[in-house]
Amino acid sequence: MSIERVQADEVTSPSEHQRSADSSVLRVQGLIKCFGESRAVDNLSFQVRAGECFGLLGPNGAGKSTTLKLLLGLTEADEGTIDLLGYPIPSAAPAARRHVGVVPQNDALDPEFTVAENLLVFGRYFGIPRSQLQLKLPGLLEFAGLSARADSRIQDLSGGMKRRLMIARALMHEPQLLILDEPFSGFDPINANMLKDEILGLKERGTTILFSTH
Repeated sequence: MSIERVQADEVTSPSEHQRSADSSVLRVQGLIKCFGESRAVDNLSFQVRAGECFGLLGPNGAGKSTTLKLLLGLTEADEGTIDLLGYPIPSAAPAARRHVGVVPQNDALDPEFTVAENLLVFGRYFGIPRSQLQLKLPGLLEFAGLSARADSRIQDLSGGMKRRLMIARALMHEPQLLILDEPFSGFDPINANMLKDEILGLKERGTTILFSTH
């Protein structure tokens, strides 16, 4: 696995303010995670600055998903330190995760709810008042390209629609950091490029993004 900031020909460079800011939303130092005799993560160190789009790149099995689980405190490292939004991980992981939007590799939408209900119910997990959720809903549906599908069931959506809804759901509580695990997996090149443009649009609006991809 390699660690790369997206190059200038792929993403508009950060603003002068972002470049000069000495703020990091994530600091990782000397991270090691072993499973038996195998090292899934081997002495990994990096930092993600506010307003940045940062990629974990590598083939399947390189340790990308394991790294994301470590960052979120869902599994514990054997060695190393993680500082996420000023919180030490894993000891303060629950508090840190309240400020992070996560889009897992596999869709985790509730098939019993409509598109709109999936957004509203998720927002309630973060204690957002119903009145605020209703105000947020139109913008998130528009972002996902699902304004006309608010009452549709999840099984009636295409794979691309589900992925965009997952991203919109992760943005419901206005996270400081958006984490996406293999967001382009299973997409054809055209739809993958469309999704990439949407993600980079979030960056241009100031969202810090960390994603994994092969």
